[in-house]
Amino acid sequence: MLTGEIAKQFANEWAAAWNSHDIDKIMHHYTHDIVLVSPIAAKLLNHAEVVGIESVKSYFLKGLQAYPDLKFDVLDVLYAEQSIVLYYVNQKGTKAGEFMLLDNHYKIRKMYAHYSE
Repeated sequence: MLTGEIAKQFANEWAAAWNSHDIDKIMHHYTHDIVLVSPIAAKLLNHAEVVGIESVKSYFLKGLQAYPDLKFDVLDVLYAEQSIVLYYVNQKGTKAGEFMLLDNHYKIRKMYAHYSE
């Protein structure tokens, strides 16, 4: 069962992976059948939904190239039994919230990104 302690640890590890720009560390947090929906994906790929680990990895690599100074600072972590919402600010000062549905191993199987303007 997901606890506050596990949720905070997950958030810290997720942010550290992204801030390292190490694609293998980033991908460690996602399931093979991940479904990701993001307005940034719509911008980079011309479609908002990305399905499957290889497609998500390809999208993330494009994102890391497009935003070489990418950095996430987690502001808050909300959690329920099988999901987490990470509220963070990126390198541009944009606030974001990502709803993540997790599997039993705390890997992300569905993710919906939301951004402020």
